[in-house]
Amino acid sequence: MPDSYFEEEEFESKFNGKVFSRIVQLTAPHKKWVIGFMITIAVVAGIDAITTYLSKLIIDNGIIAGNKQALINILIMYATVILVQSGSVFLFIYLAGILGERIRYDLRKKMFNHLQALSLNYYSKTPVGWIMARVTSDSEKVSDLVTWGFVDSMWGLMSILTSMIFMFIINWKLTLIVIAILPILLVIAIQFQRSILASYREVRKTNSKIVGAYNENITGVRVIKALGRERENLSEFSVLSNKMYHSAFRAAWVSALFLPTVQFISALAVAAVVWFGGNQAQIGGMSAGGIQAFVAYITFMMWPIQDIARVFAEMQQAIASAERMFSLIDSQPQITDRPHAIDPGTIKGDIIFDHVTFRYEEDEKPVLSDFSLHVKRGETIALVGPTGGGKSTIVNLLCRFYEPQTGRIYIGGRDYTNLSLQAIQSRIGVVLQTPHLFSGTITENLRYGRLDATDDEIVEATKTIGAYDFIMRFEKGFETQVGEGGNLLSVGQKQLLSLARAVLAQPEVFVMDEATSSVDTLTEALIQKGMQHLLDTTTSFVIAHRLSTIKKANRILVIEDGRIAEMGTHGELLRLQGKYHQLYTRQFRSQLEAAYNPFNQPVTAQE
Repeated sequence: MPDSYFEEEEFESKFNGKVFSRIVQLTAPHKKWVIGFMITIAVVAGIDAITTYLSKLIIDNGIIAGNKQALINILIMYATVILVQSGSVFLFIYLAGILGERIRYDLRKKMFNHLQALSLNYYSKTPVGWIMARVTSDSEKVSDLVTWGFVDSMWGLMSILTSMIFMFIINWKLTLIVIAILPILLVIAIQFQRSILASYREVRKTNSKIVGAYNENITGVRVIKALGRERENLSEFSVLSNKMYHSAFRAAWVSALFLPTVQFISALAVAAVVWFGGNQAQIGGMSAGGIQAFVAYITFMMWPIQDIARVFAEMQQAIASAERMFSLIDSQPQITDRPHAIDPGTIKGDIIFDHVTFRYEEDEKPVLSDFSLHVKRGETIALVGPTGGGKSTIVNLLCRFYEPQTGRIYIGGRDYTNLSLQAIQSRIGVVLQTPHLFSGTITENLRYGRLDATDDEIVEATKTIGAYDFIMRFEKGFETQVGEGGNLLSVGQKQLLSLARAVLAQPEVFVMDEATSSVDTLTEALIQKGMQHLLDTTTSFVIAHRLSTIKKANRILVIEDGRIAEMGTHGELLRLQGKYHQLYTRQFRSQLEAAYNPFNQPVTAQE
């Protein structure tokens, strides 16, 4: 994917406390689960420390003292705490797993709902791969940090704390030596985190582009194979993969270096304790069990420190993921309901464009300039003209996918910004040039726009637009799977099903955007017959390159450079001998050449 297509946000390389705070806040709706696993973790960490202390008592009070009864009593206590520990481990793993799934569900649901609320301009700028990476891998990393990351770090902190308490009980002087080493570990962690975070941010950024490349190559596989682009695409993809590899390698290398550094410093602490503890044992200051327990506590502390170090490295990666995930969640839809927007129950009535000017970007030339149009209820308006003239923009504004920068649009006598988006968009039926079907059966796709439609209504809708016959030729009829995006059907079949879906939804306004430009003439005739039902019962806007589709329109508008160049019926515009006449005769000549000149001989004006 070219870098120029979409530039990701750049984030600072230092630790972002606000992002981390937002990650922690994800646990707020699940407080009881958080409290539950924190309590069980504290119990497990405390028991770990107790068992080490019991080992000291076994040596000093049982084995060295030769007290058999004391040894038995201590072993019974040891077995009891091990049983309690086993139950606590089960509980905190179970609770953490439940919490992780709930947070993962909340995140994906929140992002999915937010994506549905965003305006079309967001999708026109943002690659699908970027969005997919946020919803899948990034949400996974954040939820893992909130659950297993917090579990490991809490266990580590509690283990260190309880170990310190028992170490103080055994020998407070040696404990101070160990405490003195902890700030050194903290300074090292701060130095490492900057490099780790910068590397993981680069990993997440490259991952978005890789997912985008996957998406483009999979959805465009037919074009790739037709043009023999496999080798070139592999080369382009290798560049992204190599970049991902080097960023991930650097992140992993720095993270791996962190752990042995911590181990080395911890080993120095063990060596110091053994040296000073051995001297104290010689003069009677410490027992053999005490030295053994002390070394065991320090060694035991190394594992929590390593776990915390690992979680710390993973936290950098999760924060890099969270920054991009929150940037999606924080994106504001360009088109929203006004505070007092209403649903009048219908949008039937005249539609008026009143001196509308619109541009997609602030620094671009207007697509529509001072555009005015009054469409009467039930009228069929056809829009023709050169590509880029503003035809699709007119219907995008009508559907309120965008709003004009200046001027107003009225529907049924009301400024349409005073109506809710649901009130407008639920009553407009749209059939596009490239019809989109969803994975599932024909019935499920037809019912998509009206869930309460009965089977009889579905059959009637398909008969109305001429789709019933081809549906019944399938072995499973209406229960036939259409495939992802409807790829198991032809373009004409998908277009007919899109029309049937629009008929079933019973729209009050109908928009048809280039719906016959990609089908053969026989299918076009079927589509024209099917769409006539909608044209007769709704206020309709039809965009068409094939002028045969729009002859019966009440008015035909020639749109050029964002303005109405010509307007009238088919006959009126032909008699005008203007732009429409040129379009019509040029297309009519092309059709004649295709039909009667199979050897591609030039056709003269006299012919």
